[in-house]
Amino acid sequence: MKRHALSKGLGFTLLEVLVALAVVALAMLALTRTATLQVGGFDALRERTLAGWIASNVLTETRLASALPATGRSDGRVEFATREWRWKRDVRATADPVIRRIDIQVFLGDSNEPSASLSGFSVSVVLP
Repeated sequence: MKRHALSKGLGFTLLEVLVALAVVALAMLALTRTATLQVGGFDALRERTLAGWIASNVLTETRLASALPATGRSDGRVEFATREWRWKRDVRATADPVIRRIDIQVFLGDSNEPSASLSGFSVSVVLP
């Protein structure tokens, strides 16, 4: 009689095992979804970071090319981090004739949405 009582109290029933497996499966599904979102977020962050670097490079090159860049729009392409990027530059005059505003947008491939935008100014320094 004692032996039967002990064996009956040990272990899990089939229903308990199935419920536990269902709980584990749901938890794993939630973790997989979270990991997928994190990877997608990381890729978008990397794209914006690289595009920001390109915009900064274009702004710096524009400032170094001449003392005061000519007004107007221009664009170009660059390969950076094994990807093709497009940039658009808009140089505009300001109220002060020795200052130009430079707006830059960077696009990944043939995308219509900019991955990064950057604005800066170029100043012509006149030394006495």
